[in-house]
Amino acid sequence: MPVWAYSGSQERGKSVSSKRMPRRPIIAPRLHHTAITTLRIEAMIDWYEKVTGLTPVYYGDHGAWLTNDEANHRIALLVPDGLRHPTDKAHTTGLHHTAFEYATFDQWLDNYIRLRQTGITPFLTLDHGMTMSLYYADPDGNGVEIQVDTFGDWAESKEWMFASIEFEADQLGPHFDPEMLVKARDEGQSFSEIHSRSRNGEFRPAGIPDSILLPSDPAAEQDIQ
Repeated sequence: MPVWAYSGSQERGKSVSSKRMPRRPIIAPRLHHTAITTLRIEAMIDWYEKVTGLTPVYYGDHGAWLTNDEANHRIALLVPDGLRHPTDKAHTTGLHHTAFEYATFDQWLDNYIRLRQTGITPFLTLDHGMTMSLYYADPDGNGVEIQVDTFGDWAESKEWMFASIEFEADQLGPHFDPEMLVKARDEGQSFSEIHSRSRNGEFRPAGIPDSILLPSDPAAEQDIQ
C-alpha cells in the first residue's frame, strides 16, 4: 500500500500515491472551526464548556459560536429551520470527531479526572503512538477527542507517523484504562514510563469496544419516534 509522505521526508524512499498527493495551495489555510447542527443547544453549550472550556462569543436564536482561545470561534452550534434528529448518527458516514490537545500529560490526565467526577467518561481510549487519546460523545452523539502528544513536539510526532514501522502496522494502537494511568502516576511513574507501558498493552481495560464507532444516541432515537 502506498505510504503518505509529508513535505520534506520523501528522501526516505517511501512510495507516494499520486491520488493521495493532490496539488496544495501555495499558502495552506489553517483549520479554524467545526460547525455542528443541533436541537439541544443549551445542553451542547454546557457540555463543551465543561469538556473543552469553550464559551460563547455570541449566542442567539439560530446558533452559538464558541471559542477557548484567541479565535472568534472554534465550534459553531447551528439551529437551522427544519432540522431533525438522525435515527443513528453514530453509525453513518460523516464527521467522526473533533480533537482538542493538551500541552502536557498532567493537564490531560487531570482533565480526565475532572470530567469523570462530573459523570462524563470516554467511550473509547487509545494510545495511537504519537498521541494518547480519550474519545467522548457530546449530547448529540458527536465525537470529541481529547489528546496529548506523546513526543511533546509536532515535528517529532509527524516524523514518527511517517517513518515508523510500528505505526504502519497499527494506526489505532492499544486500548488503555485511564484509571490505571491515574494509579501509575500516583505511584510516581513518569509520562514516558506510562506511555511505554501503555504501548506494551499493560493498561488494557477489562472491556474492549467492538469498533471505533460512536455509541448510539438513544435520546435522538426517542425524538424520532
